[in-house]
Amino acid sequence: MGGLTFVDVCSGAGGLALGLEQAGFEPRLLLDDDEVPVETLRANRPRWNVLRADLFTFDPAEHPESYDVDLLAAGLPRVRSSATARRVDSGLEEQLLKATIYLVHAIRPRAVLIENVPELTHADSHEAFREFARTELDHLGYTFSWFVMNAVDFGVPQNRKHGVLVAVRQQWADAFRPPVPTVKEPTTVGAALASSMAARGWADASRWAAQADQPAPTLVGGSKNRGGADLGPTRAKKKWATMGVNAHTVGDTVPGPDFIWDPELGRDNMVKITVEQAALLQGFPAEWGISGLKTARYRQVGHATPPPVGKALGRAVAEALNSDSPAFTAG
Repeated sequence: MGGLTFVDVCSGAGGLALGLEQAGFEPRLLLDDDEVPVETLRANRPRWNVLRADLFTFDPAEHPESYDVDLLAAGLPRVRSSATARRVDSGLEEQLLKATIYLVHAIRPRAVLIENVPELTHADSHEAFREFARTELDHLGYTFSWFVMNAVDFGVPQNRKHGVLVAVRQQWADAFRPPVPTVKEPTTVGAALASSMAARGWADASRWAAQADQPAPTLVGGSKNRGGADLGPTRAKKKWATMGVNAHTVGDTVPGPDFIWDPELGRDNMVKITVEQAALLQGFPAEWGISGLKTARYRQVGHATPPPVGKALGRAVAEALNSDSPAFTAG
């Protein structure tokens, strides 16, 4: 079998797609309805076929390249969870989950990958969607599994749990195994960001990095209706404060040579994480640029699937599809 192919919907900043590319998949089509993430994708991968379109109105018949693919991938906007308990619930995220399953009907990939909050795999509040997905995918001839991954187990310097649905056509399903952790020791915030913190000559970067001796809490991108960028809810902000980081905002630049780091003096004497550093904490390579103004850029980063998670999932799916099972027959 030749190179594996995929369609990616709600692509955002491209974290899941980049990870799948690293796992050996070639994108046929990437889809997002927001102009700014589309700019991000096109700037980083000009050769990718990126379409700005609404998933609800997307017609694969108008884009035949979306047919006969190995994988349909979706890192969808995260549904209501314990971390977003106070958010106004529009139901949009649940509708996008169902729209992705309906798209399976149309393009019939060999495998389906949906990434979202860990609660999606087990919480009573999501039982209706799990039953919907089970009924539809079983009818179409897929065997599926739900499981939870923590990005920190795959080299990402962040405690970030993901609820994952992988559905594989029955003739390859027995060969699928969820990814196993690739690292034994977590990468800390200090280890991930020490070099960037010192980039403008700040002499205390090493001292700060020694205190930032744990993975980051989960980065939260927030919604378009929300205010400016910050590093998450109150509990996360307190965790950041123990690392000498002011999590109430996102920085414009890393500290300069004259910056005095003294957390006991308050927020003004704590470091601020920049959008570029947040991207590093999500496992993006340093060369992956994020388009837009600061808040829009941070939102893209916070919503992204870490590429190392996408890579691990891609490798697990590829191993199943490249197994000695019968050859694929479309339709």
